[in-house]
Amino acid sequence: MSDENTIINHIRSYSSGVTGRSIANVRNHHLVIDEPTISEAITPAETFLSGVSACAVGLIEMVAARREVPLENIEVTIDGYRDKANPSYFQRVEMRFDLRGVDDDQAQKLVAAYQGY
Repeated sequence: MSDENTIINHIRSYSSGVTGRSIANVRNHHLVIDEPTISEAITPAETFLSGVSACAVGLIEMVAARREVPLENIEVTIDGYRDKANPSYFQRVEMRFDLRGVDDDQAQKLVAAYQGY
């Protein structure tokens, strides 16, 4: 499906020649991604969670700018919990938001805006 209202993110991943290690090409960026058996580079789960937390940062910054809220800085920490015996899904994910430059009410409204998307 391709039309003017569609954003397409094209990523190509391929084997690196080392079992458990892949290379992902994202535009002109190359990411080395390791399965947990290697864990020298970022793992697939870490890559996924990084995307979620980065999305939260960007969206909250965008909402703050649109609402003219004086957000100075935001930090999102995310922890994903998986069962070692069956790590193919997250049992739970916890996110913590640290917003600077805003009061508690403004921070709660910005986080609620993210949660509503």
